[in-house]
Amino acid sequence: MINENEIQQVVGRTAYDSNGDKIGSVGHVFLDDETGQPEFASVNTGLFGMNESFVPLADARVEGERLVVPFAKDQVKDAPNVDVDSGHLDQSEERRLYEHYGMTYTERTSDSGLAGDGVGTTGTTGTTDTAGTAGTTFAEGHDTSGPTTDDAMTRSEERLDVGTTREEAGRARLRKYVTTEQETVTVPVKKERAVLETEPITEANRDEALSGPAISEEEHEVVLQEERPVVGKTAEPVERVRLGTETVTDEETVTEEVRKEHIETDGDLTDRRSTR
Repeated sequence: MINENEIQQVVGRTAYDSNGDKIGSVGHVFLDDETGQPEFASVNTGLFGMNESFVPLADARVEGERLVVPFAKDQVKDAPNVDVDSGHLDQSEERRLYEHYGMTYTERTSDSGLAGDGVGTTGTTGTTDTAGTAGTTFAEGHDTSGPTTDDAMTRSEERLDVGTTREEAGRARLRKYVTTEQETVTVPVKKERAVLETEPITEANRDEALSGPAISEEEHEVVLQEERPVVGKTAEPVERVRLGTETVTDEETVTEEVRKEHIETDGDLTDRRSTR
């Protein structure tokens, strides 16, 4: 059983069940009003320790950094809800807790505040975070939102870590295609045509002129020649084209929300915080 001298060792330690499974962190220890003996401890359970469950300390023991309780983890997590902020448990709340853990509750008072058979007491229960007498006493810098850590708070704030990352923004493609255009070229061509010529009869050509019959029918033919354009095509390179990349630098403005913690004071005190 936990005694008054072990209260400071219990607060803030991790509670384990009878099977060695971790339950949560011990937040508060509640003392019997009449005897001043530790009777209940609140343990932070649930997701991120947002809930507090009460567990009797009658058969609990401290083992190194652990508080070992003789109950299963699920039984502790399913304990009846009790308002820990009130700092006090009345008899009806004690009765519900004892019945949940299968312990007999009676109004008979034992010398230790807890009977050897697990029986409760007639007195109500107060809370403490340090060893002392019954009632509510807190150490300096007591943390009302959970287990006491130290006497100071750490204020944090978020800052923006801005960098750059490379990602595909688009693609450029080089494609060659063929078009047809009309092109006109003037080409000089030669053509033959028939020309009728006459010459008088002279002594020089008389014999040729009289070589045939005196009167006859004749037909002479001349073959005419002419040039016509002939078109041929030759492909020849005119230029080379390639794709490349270049880097340009622009500026972009980034806007994002950041969270900052602020600490305010309440009560009669002197503010000695440094400013920056």
